Amino acid sequence: MNKSTATWALIALNVILLLMLVSRHGIDQPAFAQYGRPGDYLMIPGNVVGGNNAVVYIVDQTSHQLAAMSYDDSMGTLVTMPPVNLDRVLGTAAR
Repeated sequence: MNKSTATWALIALNVILLLMLVSRHGIDQPAFAQYGRPGDYLMIPGNVVGGNNAVVYIVDQTSHQLAAMSYDDSMGTLVTMPPVNLDRVLGTAAR
């Protein structure tokens, strides 16, 4: 390969890289992974009577839900509790 061919190949590569850079920063692409307002979370560490592992209780103050998570060392897994609707349990109306 001669010098002029290598020069034109490098020029073409730089133009392609410049176009990729401009296209990434020129257009905003919002993420739509979460609908609505994100939750306002309260996390409380605790223990379960008779249990060996610590538990993290998670209260979503926006949707009024309670969930819990615990890491099981023996199995190497994260154990989760399905969310509980606090409005239903406590008999309060959503505000």
